[in-house]
Amino acid sequence: MTAALAACGAGQRTAGQEPPGASLTWGIETQPVTFNPHQWAQNKARLLVFNQFDPLITRDESGRFAPWLAKAWRADGLTYTFELRDDVTFHDGTRFDAAAVKANLDQFAEPGYNPAVKAIQLRAFDRAEVLSSHTVKITLKAPDALFLDFLASPYGGQVSPASLKKAKDLKAGGPDVVGTGPFVLERFTPGQEIRYRRNPAYFKGAASLSQLTYRILPEAAVRVGALTSGQVQVIEGVPATELNLIRQSPELTVKSALNSGTAFSYYFNTSHAPFDDLRVRKAFREAVDLDAVLASVYQGSATRAWSIVGRTSPFYDATLEKTYGGDPAKANALLDEAGWKERDAEGFRVKDGRRLTVRTVSSAPFVRDRRDILAQAVQAQVKQNAGIDFQIRIVDQGSAQQAIDDDQYEIFENSRGDSDAGAALNLILPGKGAINRTRHTDPDVDTWLAKAAATTDQAERARLYARVQQRVVADKAIVFPIYVPADQIAASRSVTGLGFDPVSGTPKSAYGVRVGT
Repeated sequence: MTAALAACGAGQRTAGQEPPGASLTWGIETQPVTFNPHQWAQNKARLLVFNQFDPLITRDESGRFAPWLAKAWRADGLTYTFELRDDVTFHDGTRFDAAAVKANLDQFAEPGYNPAVKAIQLRAFDRAEVLSSHTVKITLKAPDALFLDFLASPYGGQVSPASLKKAKDLKAGGPDVVGTGPFVLERFTPGQEIRYRRNPAYFKGAASLSQLTYRILPEAAVRVGALTSGQVQVIEGVPATELNLIRQSPELTVKSALNSGTAFSYYFNTSHAPFDDLRVRKAFREAVDLDAVLASVYQGSATRAWSIVGRTSPFYDATLEKTYGGDPAKANALLDEAGWKERDAEGFRVKDGRRLTVRTVSSAPFVRDRRDILAQAVQAQVKQNAGIDFQIRIVDQGSAQQAIDDDQYEIFENSRGDSDAGAALNLILPGKGAINRTRHTDPDVDTWLAKAAATTDQAERARLYARVQQRVVADKAIVFPIYVPADQIAASRSVTGLGFDPVSGTPKSAYGVRVGT
């Protein structure tokens, strides 16, 4: 494969020529857990990453890879040679060059830095070599279909080598972890706001906005109230209950896009009872009238999921649709067969004196889209329809991780926003996957995922990923797909240039946003 593409520089402005600009305040649902792009894990925080950092390459409107900090590249399957732009400067005044690219890639080899990315997106990475000041050669140990996607993702955001060496808290990020992006992070006040200022020396030309403030507003009603009262000009995470109000307002606009990656799903922990029994896993899914739950919680605005892979992915297996779920009679028959025949005074099933209890422990920073209300609706259904005691806890990040480490959970809630669903599948499903919370091992699945990652033949990848989906959803039932995450943006009509990344479906950075005429 050869790729040699010229970067477009039309319409650039040099430092000192940028217009006065305007300020914008944007209400967001979720507080970021880090400002370091290498540590990115929240799909909701993607829009913040690309305000401050740039990747080597990007994806165009058709989803194809295109130049960004790299203006051209050549590849033969094992080596990638990138010709870099020579007009880019980090926010700390240092130059972006081949040595910076090497430093960023080498950083992932540092123990404990981001072992999940090292094990999946960079598992084939061998070395980076500086051929000249603005030419870097990257060698892989084996062909890897996920490598270019890594370079175009938030993980591929280029951090100043000076930051990598001197930042006070590199993994958490902050104003001293700097990139080359259109905005410079000025300050972060936890629980309140994130403040950026325009980078006048941005290589694509200075942004229209001179100042950008994100207000952290976890409560949906508060976000909508801030927008309608004019306290903010943009919000994301528009609740279904308020969509009609916003659509009917002549002063407001609303847009929506489905996310890529994996669907929001419940992953069943198969390492202990009760989900070590296939019949109980299937029974839980059959006990839920998911269409009714989604209609109630999201009032028709949610897209039901049928597979672990998101519906917008080219690897989505549509043959799974309408093949399971929503049959209480079947759920009860399965539980009877599994030995959960008795009921206690509260109507919950019991066996050998133990109640049929399943627990989910969620980390608060990752709870979005009214997932707490969704869990309560599922909780009511499985109790009423099958006598299952579904317990819900939302805790801090440390407590959630402790529950995982101690195997004190039965359901793990997750969705991934990776542009290439293969990256997410390799994190979640292999026996030794970095976030394999099902604790289920299937050698066939491991083999299919490895083969899919080793080829660039999209048809072959789709065939292999379809086999994976059939195995984990239909055959083994280790996952209960719930809905396809989506992002919504509502804004004052005076705000233009808002949009979504063509592949991830998440809001774009604020670089192209304007206020007023």
